[in-house]
Amino acid sequence: MRMLIGSVLIGMLGVGQAYADVQILRHEPGRGQLRTGQTVLVDDGTCPKGQIKEVKAGSNRSFKTGTKMAGSPRTHRCIARY
Repeated sequence: MRMLIGSVLIGMLGVGQAYADVQILRHEPGRGQLRTGQTVLVDDGTCPKGQIKEVKAGSNRSFKTGTKMAGSPRTHRCIARY
């Protein structure tokens, strides 16, 4: 039982450390407000109870390479609160 509790606590610390440098905001930043690849947590009530929205910035550049547009879009997903 002690091993299980210890493992859970270590796992929780790992998650907390992974998001230690992530900001928690009330509103999602506008276009161009995040650096490429930057991650923020947004607590705007759009995710189910016990979860928070993770927003990862895409590439702020979009340029045409041949017939395709290059760059990456901003991504959103609901994750468990830590």
